[in-house]
Amino acid sequence: MLEAWKKNSGMRELSAFMEDDSGVGVIEVVLILVVLIGLVIIFKTQITKLLENIFKEIESQSKEVY
Repeated sequence: MLEAWKKNSGMRELSAFMEDDSGVGVIEVVLILVVLIGLVIIFKTQITKLLENIFKEIESQSKEVY
């Protein structure tokens, strides 16, 4: 009887482990970060040019205020 209880207890623990999805959110966040980092690496030059243009525009317009 004790052996049957141990086997049943192991099955319950395995079932509870398979139903536990608490780590799924972490995996999703990691995958999103990997995709975002990949996009930044791919479009690095375009992003750099865009930011340079934006800061040049900000600088030129701030001179008009002063």
